[in-house]
Amino acid sequence: MKGGDEMYEWYRNVQKIVDEIDICIKGKNDEMITLRYLAQKLGYSEFYVSRKFKEISGMQLRDYLRYRKLAFALKEIRDTGAGILDIALNYGFSSHEAFTRAFKDTYGITPSEYRQNPVPVVLRTVLKPFDCYLLGIGGTGMVKSTGDVKTYFVTIPAHKFLHIRNYESIGYWDFWQKQSLIPGQDCETICGLLDSIKGKLDDAGGDESDSGSGQLMAYINEPAGRICSWGIPLAEAYGVRLPDGYDGKIPEQMQMMDVPEGEYIVFEHGPFDLETENSSVEEKIEKAMKDFDYSDTGYCLDTTPGRVFYFYHDCKRFWKYVRPVKRIV
Repeated sequence: MKGGDEMYEWYRNVQKIVDEIDICIKGKNDEMITLRYLAQKLGYSEFYVSRKFKEISGMQLRDYLRYRKLAFALKEIRDTGAGILDIALNYGFSSHEAFTRAFKDTYGITPSEYRQNPVPVVLRTVLKPFDCYLLGIGGTGMVKSTGDVKTYFVTIPAHKFLHIRNYESIGYWDFWQKQSLIPGQDCETICGLLDSIKGKLDDAGGDESDSGSGQLMAYINEPAGRICSWGIPLAEAYGVRLPDGYDGKIPEQMQMMDVPEGEYIVFEHGPFDLETENSSVEEKIEKAMKDFDYSDTGYCLDTTPGRVFYFYHDCKRFWKYVRPVKRIV
């Protein structure tokens, strides 16, 4: 492969590496997480794999591996009563002292201090080099997607929405490009902070070791926002939904929004293949929302300022828009 094709393939290869690392860490299978093993799995030399990993991720493979082990260990400290030494040994640290030193160097707090007061910290989230939006992949829209779009109404209980928002961005890629210009609001920092917060309502299956789980895009009806294709002024946001009674610390670069109980309409497509179906699923969802006839439902789209539209994109689970509605009087 040459040029763009070769780089495309290496983005895919680095994604395979980071996926394999998490599988091995979850399985406490440290002996498998070696450069030699990963290079053999991909069929390239250790030197070449190491160089391409750094070129795409911006860091050495050994550093990424250390950050991921610390992220998993932090969640065990936060969520279990296991001894800190046991956790340290489980994740490949030679001693309590070595673990404490690495933990404090990374998070600015010792494991014991964190267990007593689990404040938000920036975890090293899973690298996502094979991101369909940033690489422009996901099919041409000509591939027939599997499954249809389900449409249904739900009542969502009161909750909180911890997030950052942008009044000028248009879409996911543009959102993070603009946020990266604001100190402390780049994608890596925000996703890392959100990943460290316990109790997110949308965590996939409750598996706290799935970095990024529970995080979602949203659109807030804001007079100061851009006028979207629906004719509504919307501010784009990224964050997590939390229980209504959540009283944890709010990171200084984020804001918390109280979202009252409300009624919504959901447009949902099931699991799909990211590489071949992403565009076609997007087209199908967009068409379903555009063509939906509210006339016999007793509802209409709610464009009241402050209402929130949620957007979930997870090819292994679903593509889903959750839009606020109100009853027609």
